Amino acid sequence: MRTVLALDLKDDPALIAEYEQHHRRIWPEIAQHLKQQGVTGMEIYRLGTRMMMVMETDDAVFDAAAMAAATDTDPRVRAWEELMWRFQAPTPWTPAGQKWVSMTRIFDLSQQQD
Repeated sequence: MRTVLALDLKDDPALIAEYEQHHRRIWPEIAQHLKQQGVTGMEIYRLGTRMMMVMETDDAVFDAAAMAAATDTDPRVRAWEELMWRFQAPTPWTPAGQKWVSMTRIFDLSQQQD
């Protein structure tokens, strides 16, 4: 399954540069955590302060609630999330207490008729 999520960054060029630096090589424990949760691919794109994450998951393994619970109970993953929150900001449409939120697909070329 493919999920597309959005999140903003704080509007500070130095913080944005540091955030990108952290993502040039994420902590090994974070990569392992993602793989254990069934994440098979992940990319993050940025335009200004808006970010978009494309996450590919193995439907037989991935469970969003289980991933959230694992994130909350693993001290190293929790430390990564706390570090990342220094740079991140919710979008204007993000519910309170959430970070990355799913985007709604509004167009798919493969669904178009010739």
